[in-house]
Amino acid sequence: GMLSIGEDYVEKINPSAIVNVYGQELLDESFAICQADMLMKGQNPDNIRLGNTLTQDRFKNEHMRFLISNPPFGVTWKDEEKIVKEESDLGFDGRFGAGTPRVSDGSLLFLQNMISKMYDDEEGSRIAIIFNGSPLFTGDAGSGESNIRKWIIENDLLEGIIGLPTDMFYNTGIATYIWVLTNRKEEKRKGKIQLVNATNYYQNMRKSLGNKRKEITEEQIQEIKELYVNFEENENSKIFDNEDFGYRKITIDRPLKLSFVVNNEAIENVKNTTQFINLAVSKKKDEQVKAEEERLGREKQEKLVKLLESFDSEKQYLSRDEFVKELKAKSKEFGITLAAGLIKAIVGAIGERNENAEVCRDSKGNVESDSTLRDTESIVLKDDVYEYFEKEVKPHVSDAYMDESTFGNVGYEIPFTRHFYKYEELRTFADIMKEVEELESEIALEIRKVLG
Repeated sequence: GMLSIGEDYVEKINPSAIVNVYGQELLDESFAICQADMLMKGQNPDNIRLGNTLTQDRFKNEHMRFLISNPPFGVTWKDEEKIVKEESDLGFDGRFGAGTPRVSDGSLLFLQNMISKMYDDEEGSRIAIIFNGSPLFTGDAGSGESNIRKWIIENDLLEGIIGLPTDMFYNTGIATYIWVLTNRKEEKRKGKIQLVNATNYYQNMRKSLGNKRKEITEEQIQEIKELYVNFEENENSKIFDNEDFGYRKITIDRPLKLSFVVNNEAIENVKNTTQFINLAVSKKKDEQVKAEEERLGREKQEKLVKLLESFDSEKQYLSRDEFVKELKAKSKEFGITLAAGLIKAIVGAIGERNENAEVCRDSKGNVESDSTLRDTESIVLKDDVYEYFEKEVKPHVSDAYMDESTFGNVGYEIPFTRHFYKYEELRTFADIMKEVEELESEIALEIRKVLG
C-alpha cells in the first residue's frame, strides 16, 4: 500500500516520471499481495522480495532515492540478535555500524538499514520513517540507542521530526512521530533539526477502526507540509542546532571521609566479614591437616577479637591512616599477621562516613571517592563543563569534584514534548470549592425532587 500510494503521488507531480518501486516483506501473504499488485500496475514483481529485513538484506549494495517505512513499534529482535550483532561487528561494512539498541526494541535497526541504502552522490536520498516515542529518548549516554542517535545527528542526517496525533493507527493509540532524514540537506538546514508539532491537526472519525479514531484531512496535511517546508520558528515549529540535543554525562564524586570507633558493635561487624570467617576455614582435603589449619584459624580469630577489644571504645579516629597505623602496631603486640585483605575488611566493617573526618587517600596520595555519594550531571554540549560545575554544583556541594575521564561520555536525546509544553495555570482552591458547592446544591435539589 505504501509503495502504490507513493508511486501515484510521484506520478501526480510529474506524469512523465519513471518510477521504480522496491520493497521487502516478512509475511508470506503480504508479500504475495504486494507482488500481485506490482504485476497489475506494470511494475517489476521481482523488486518485491521476501525476507526478514534485520537478518536478510535482500537489497545488498543497492540504493534508492526515496525510502519510507512503518516498522513495528517496540518489537523484540531477540531471535535475530546473533545475526544482527555479527553484522554490527563489521562496522560500516555492514548495515548496523552505529551500534545496536536494546534487544526489546529494534526500531533503530530498521532506520540504519534504510540509511545504508541511501545514494552517496550529488542528489543523495531522503528517508521518512514512523516511530513511537521510544527512539527519541530511550537509552542513556553510552547506550546503543544514544550512540545511534549520536551518529545520525553528528553526521547531519536528521532533518526533522513531525509529531502526529494519537489514535492514528489500527493497532495502537500511542503517540507517533515521522523522522525525516537526508544526506543532502539544503544550505539553510545544514546543522539544524526542525521539530513540528502536528498533534492537534486531526478530525475525529465518524466510526473507529480498531484503535484508529482520528484522521488528518487533506487541508491539514497541506498545513503541516507548509509548516515543515517554510522552515520558520512559530508555535508549532521549532528549529534547533544539532548540538542542542547532545549532552555530556559527567560523574560527580565526593571524597571518602571515614571515622573509626572500635566498640562492641564494630567488633561484631568484623566477625561477620567473609575475611574473618575464612580464617577458620580450610580447603585442604586431608582431614588432619584441615583440622589443624582450622584450629590455628580459630586461635587467630580469638587473638584478633582481643586485639580489637584492646582499643579504647570511647576514642574516635578521624584519620584512616592513623587507625590503620594503630591496628598494625597492636597486631605486633598480639602476635598476629594481618594480610592486606583482612585489614581492608576491618576498615570496611568499622569505618563510618563522617564529614568531619580526614579525606582518605590511596598509596599515591590521590583522593579516594565515596561511591555511595557518587552522582552524575547531564551538561548540554554548548555549555562549558567547568563553568556549569562551578555554577550548578559547587555552591551546593563544596567538596565535590568531577571525574574528567567521563568528559567523553556524550549522549543524544530528543525531548520532543518538552519543547512544545504549555503551562496551564491551575485553578484556585476557591474556584474548585465553589464548583463543588454548586454541584452539591444541584444533587440535593434532584434528591428532593425524587423524594417528593
